[in-house]
Amino acid sequence: MTALEDRRSPVETTGAATSPGLYTYDLAPIKREGRRWGAYNVFTLWANDVHSLGNYAFAIGLFALGLNVWGILAAFALASVLLFLLLTLSGFMGHKTGVPFPVMSRIAFGIKGARIPAAVRGAVAVTWFGIQTYLASTVLSTLLVAMFPALARLDTNSLLGQSTLGWITFLALWALQVLIVSYGMQMIRRYMAFAAPTTLITMCALAVWMFVRAGGSISLSAGDPLTGGAMWLQVLQAAALWVVIYGTFVLNFCDFTRSARSRGSIVRGNVIGIPVNMLFFACIVAVLSGAQFKLDGRVITSPTDIVRSVPNMALLAIASLALIALTVAVNLLANFVAPIYTLVDLFPRRLDFRKAGLVSAVLGLIITPWNLYNSPLVVNYFLGGLGALLGPLFGVIMADYWLLRRARVNVPHLYTEDADAEYHYRRGYNPRAVAAFVPSAAIAVVVALVPFFHAAAGFSWFVGAVLAAGLYTLVADRATPLRDVDGEAIAVTAE
Repeated sequence: MTALEDRRSPVETTGAATSPGLYTYDLAPIKREGRRWGAYNVFTLWANDVHSLGNYAFAIGLFALGLNVWGILAAFALASVLLFLLLTLSGFMGHKTGVPFPVMSRIAFGIKGARIPAAVRGAVAVTWFGIQTYLASTVLSTLLVAMFPALARLDTNSLLGQSTLGWITFLALWALQVLIVSYGMQMIRRYMAFAAPTTLITMCALAVWMFVRAGGSISLSAGDPLTGGAMWLQVLQAAALWVVIYGTFVLNFCDFTRSARSRGSIVRGNVIGIPVNMLFFACIVAVLSGAQFKLDGRVITSPTDIVRSVPNMALLAIASLALIALTVAVNLLANFVAPIYTLVDLFPRRLDFRKAGLVSAVLGLIITPWNLYNSPLVVNYFLGGLGALLGPLFGVIMADYWLLRRARVNVPHLYTEDADAEYHYRRGYNPRAVAAFVPSAAIAVVVALVPFFHAAAGFSWFVGAVLAAGLYTLVADRATPLRDVDGEAIAVTAE
């Protein structure tokens, strides 16, 4: 019998006083013995996620905005230090408690109030799941047309904004991801372990190829680069935006580190995966963009622009399939796991990990993500507004866990509706956490979306996080005694 099949009630197996509306196999804490995620597995998270097509488009865009190679490296060096600190703190929370993000949120927001941060994180993830699947499908469509030109006729019509070929490639990659997720977190871990070296080798080979094509040198800037104060402002904004991109991951990193063997494995995986890997990523960006600019004075928008120019069909196929494998890995990590746990938390009696994965995938399909991606208004305002909410959520959760509780958590009380339990607060909601979150979120959204604050928009995540953390620290209840109780009595075996 597999871990996924053993879904007996905790009352049947442990006698623990848990509530069925809060405790399921998928939401339960993971036993410390048998956790399998080591430093390499943590590293593969970042080896896959950092090298996503969206991240390359963002980083190459900095070259077009006037940053030279040294400015890009400085921006990523600063961002990587910040992310290492934030993600390590977030990762330690998952390792100590063994619980996923929707349950972790109950510590600060209450057993019912936790649905607020979980829903926000899940909504962002579902939307980006669909968009990333669409982006990968465009690469697959391009490859198929290059290999079989007759297929081009299937790419001329439109049904709900997609051509026949577009629908075929999208549904194929959509089904592949559903299949992988249906086997649980263990299969996701294995897929990442395969995709990470494939991605790194492919991108490194692409950079070397471009460097040789450019005669062994690259342009250090695109035309007239920024200098002085303007350059450093752009560096700071770029670093801040890079942190914002990972604003989703710093919230639900515990979904993965709950399976980590030790704190040391988290630190080692993060060191190699964030500062080292991100600077490696920045170097590849510098070579790709600088070499292309030297060749024809053009700034590319994505590595796919270079892949399409590969003259050899076999190499083109290998590079395209590697980019597709990468995008699928990123989607599984950043955009599939989070809504699955959110849906299980919202409908614990009806959904398990596998069923919630299918529901998440269906939602990512019915929103027709290609239409969303092709609408700057939707991307900027809907996703920008939701993204701005992530900072205040992070601020409240981190301030509550590290500053006020000092990492003391009564894990069994996260799963009970007993009115006297530690995280029941007021009818399941912590009004002090909500009171800190709402005004901070409002300010963060205004900074992110109102044109008057355009210069500060890139810092909206930090504005919201700092405000929420400060407000919550001021209004939080310090009178209630804090207990530190592990969840081993109600824990399930790691996959």
